[in-house]
Amino acid sequence: MTLGDGRQALVRPVRPEDDAMFRRFFEEVSAEDLRLRFFRAVRDFSHDFIARLVQLDYARSMALVAIARDSGEMLGAVRLLADSDFERGEYGIMVRSDLKGAGLGWRLMQIMIEYAAWLGLSRVQGQVLRENSTMLDMCRRLGFSVRVDPEDSTLMQVTLPVDGRQLSR
Repeated sequence: MTLGDGRQALVRPVRPEDDAMFRRFFEEVSAEDLRLRFFRAVRDFSHDFIARLVQLDYARSMALVAIARDSGEMLGAVRLLADSDFERGEYGIMVRSDLKGAGLGWRLMQIMIEYAAWLGLSRVQGQVLRENSTMLDMCRRLGFSVRVDPEDSTLMQVTLPVDGRQLSR
């Protein structure tokens, strides 16, 4: 894919050997962006935490990583975890802080939605901090409904019905 800044990126599934790449990626993400993604301040990433990101149960989950063609650097990632009935999937996404506005997050979300449709899921959902206006705006533009989480007013629940039409976008 080509990003808004002209940079070329390759998107592929995450592999167990991507451990070091994820560690370098997190060093390039601001503390504020990490807090918005993980809902708490985080700076140290344990071996176990990184292992959970790169060692997937491919039967129920998929994580895709965007890598710069020229440097091999990780630019962002999106993941989708299907429930045991394959009715719905929960997503998570993170883009390197210096790439905000380059279109990478938008494209990764589209790819994840297409993948959810391919799996036959009926909906994709996620939780977003209420203050994360950039992510909430992108979800709305992608067609997600957005509502306050009934159990935590600092969170918003975002939900997108998925069907085969997403495959033709």
